[in-house]
Amino acid sequence: MRHPPSRILPTIVLSQFAGTSLWFAANSVMPDLQRRWGLPQEALGDVTTAVQLGFIAGTLAFAVLTVSDRYSPRSVFLACSVLGGLANAAAYLSGPSLPALLGLRFATGFFLAGIYPVGMKIAASWYQRDLGRALGFLVGATVLGTAFPHLLRGLGQTLPWEGVMVAVSALALAGGAAMFALVPDGPYLRTRSPFDAKSLPSVFRSKKFRASAFGYFGHMWELYAFWAFVPLLIAAYVARTADADLNVPLCTFAIIAAGALGCMVGGLISLRLGSARVALAQLALSGLCCLLSPLVMQLPGPAFVAYLVAWGVVVAGDSPQFSALNARFAPGALVGSALTIANSIGFAITVVSIQLVNHGIGVLGVQYVFLLLAPGPLIGLLALAPLVGETEGNAPDGMPD
Repeated sequence: MRHPPSRILPTIVLSQFAGTSLWFAANSVMPDLQRRWGLPQEALGDVTTAVQLGFIAGTLAFAVLTVSDRYSPRSVFLACSVLGGLANAAAYLSGPSLPALLGLRFATGFFLAGIYPVGMKIAASWYQRDLGRALGFLVGATVLGTAFPHLLRGLGQTLPWEGVMVAVSALALAGGAAMFALVPDGPYLRTRSPFDAKSLPSVFRSKKFRASAFGYFGHMWELYAFWAFVPLLIAAYVARTADADLNVPLCTFAIIAAGALGCMVGGLISLRLGSARVALAQLALSGLCCLLSPLVMQLPGPAFVAYLVAWGVVVAGDSPQFSALNARFAPGALVGSALTIANSIGFAITVVSIQLVNHGIGVLGVQYVFLLLAPGPLIGLLALAPLVGETEGNAPDGMPD
């Protein structure tokens, strides 16, 4: 098969965007829930953590049970889009209960494990030579999907929080239906080797995989904590400067969505410079943004937003590069297990950094709390440096993060 039908990549990209919009749906309406339900400030971090824990559990369960190998990946994608959408919308019925909300967010994260990585597997079943380009679009779609609920909240200021949650769930269901109806299993669909938890020590014996994985871990320390708490930084700036022109949800959308640009441009540059160099540069810039973050509160409004947008570009832009590096350097006989283990550890790290920032706000204040994220990029840079100059090619498969 020379070229996939023209509908394939746009459908996968749009479906991935729709499904991953579930990720931060509750985050976008947290100010409403905190006002109406009387939730504490720490609820934002706890809700984000619940999704991350659900995703980790789902990733491990799907890997152990080889779900996307036993069943058609598009069927798995559809089922998880429906179940994830229902879990997300059920917050509408849960009432003012934080434990119930946390349980539903955990369930949403669990089913995201059948959307995010499975969408990547579907793409890999259709593309070989152009997989790098396809993954660049897919990671960009994932970033936009993560940001989308903030856009919906920002444009629909009069829309009740229930309407935001239901609209995001409807979008996820539509994405799952489109994937199932328009994207059959591709000609390059492969079965991975079974997940083997006992291979944990073995996969990290490879120096190159260890370097890429630890670089990725440093990246993950910063990424989701930045995404989760940047709305609080914007709100604190508005309160401090009385800048009523800044729409917090819309600014948040612009900052997170800017990562899609970083993914796509970084992917193009990596064709000439290699993934390790691009990841190193973006990780260094995002680490610098962490270190300079206490100064941003002193900037005028346009410069404040521009700084955070630039941070948004580089904090996520290295994601597909780490995906490519991890897939490339994973031990050949243990690729499936190595990627599952690396991704599970990476998302577990996000839980720690999110909770550290969540509780650090009360001690350091929003202005200084992002300094706690700086060690992640620093450790990632030290780990990744030995890979610069390695000859690279397109990764045969992998899950962007």
